[in-house]
Amino acid sequence: MIKKLFVATVFIALIASCTQDRMPELISLELELRDLVQKSSPTNDGDFYILPSETDLEAIPQDKANNPLTPEKVELGKFLFFETGFATDALYPSGIGTYSCGSCHIPEAGFKSGKFQGIADGGEAFGLNGEDRRRNTEYQEHELDVQAARPLSLLNVAYVSNTTWNGRFGREGTNVGTEDFWVQRDGTFRNALGFEALETQNFEGLKTHRIRITKELIDEYGYTDLFDASFPELDDDQKYSNFGGSLAISAYLRTVLSNRAPFQDWLKGDGDALSPDEKKGAILFFGKANCYNCHFNQNLGSEEFHALGVKDLDMRTFYKTTDSEIDDRNLGRGAFTGQEWDKFKFKVPQLYNQSDSPFYFHGSSIKDLDDLIEYKNIAETESERVPQNKLSEKFVPLNLTEEEKSQLLEFLEKSLRDPDLIRYKPTSLGSGNCFPNNDPVSASDLGCE
Repeated sequence: MIKKLFVATVFIALIASCTQDRMPELISLELELRDLVQKSSPTNDGDFYILPSETDLEAIPQDKANNPLTPEKVELGKFLFFETGFATDALYPSGIGTYSCGSCHIPEAGFKSGKFQGIADGGEAFGLNGEDRRRNTEYQEHELDVQAARPLSLLNVAYVSNTTWNGRFGREGTNVGTEDFWVQRDGTFRNALGFEALETQNFEGLKTHRIRITKELIDEYGYTDLFDASFPELDDDQKYSNFGGSLAISAYLRTVLSNRAPFQDWLKGDGDALSPDEKKGAILFFGKANCYNCHFNQNLGSEEFHALGVKDLDMRTFYKTTDSEIDDRNLGRGAFTGQEWDKFKFKVPQLYNQSDSPFYFHGSSIKDLDDLIEYKNIAETESERVPQNKLSEKFVPLNLTEEEKSQLLEFLEKSLRDPDLIRYKPTSLGSGNCFPNNDPVSASDLGCE
């Protein structure tokens, strides 16, 4: 139905908004872009890229066998994702109750960290969008809960089959046939549990990030009824624990979709949702710039892994995560498979709301979208660890002009930005704590005092 109404919608919008002499040019832009999007889609259908409403739970990809979406479960996960009251496994008393999953995945920052390196336990301060996060001086550097790679955005993660930069979580997708690599350092066999990637990652994530959900705190904070409504099939030991909490958080995250971005409105038939320059940028994205070659899934990401030669996080001033010469996370896919040919290959990320926070790629080596486009345009390695002959065969010079780079920036910066991600935040928590951080400095920054 959307496609049948498209031509009429486009012409009505253009007649209403354009002068007579520009109509042929703008109609041509519309039709060219519509044709490119359709041809670029894996299904040859432009509707492929339309993201569902966050309330249309049946339409959202999910683990239906093990963790079907329900309104109660999504609501519970929304609270738990930001609940600082469960941060009880902090290393020091000053860290207890001061951080949450939202500390490193901030809605206003595009569900990424507002800084080049996320800090959960051991961090303090917030700033405007997390850019002022720093080490709590009670913690030694090696005691911080930080990562050796920039946290990925959690937007549109429902469309990700294998999570993290190296894709190690999840038994399906690109991990079919990788069973020999599933054993983790602690001897666990996470991917063999039978859950999909997001749930599998969150089982490990809550423990890794020093969060512990208990029946006592669930009762104290008033979440018991939501747990009961979300998991009537689970016994109490599983329900009131990190296990139930992980399932709820995963359910919530599947509904965090950038479906109000202008490009989404355009896909649904609003020809006026994008400016002419944004449309030209989109034509470049799906055409000359070949961005769609790697960013072709519904979330404009993919399950592919590529070596782009960008610098790792340890090549700048950062909080160290290991005394080793190189952290495993800098090896990309190679850290999971152990194969030489997979080293320094990283997952293709989704592209919505990338302009909400600075720093790009796994090592935060690029600081703004202008520089990112220029890096892709030149296609030359910047890391001594990755020689030019080891770069992905898809990473080639684009030969974009200055005008074309500006137009592509318009599309990435404006067309792919959902302006209302704060709808995914709760207004308050059961604990009454400040969120996403609750240390004294953050509380002041966030106006919680």
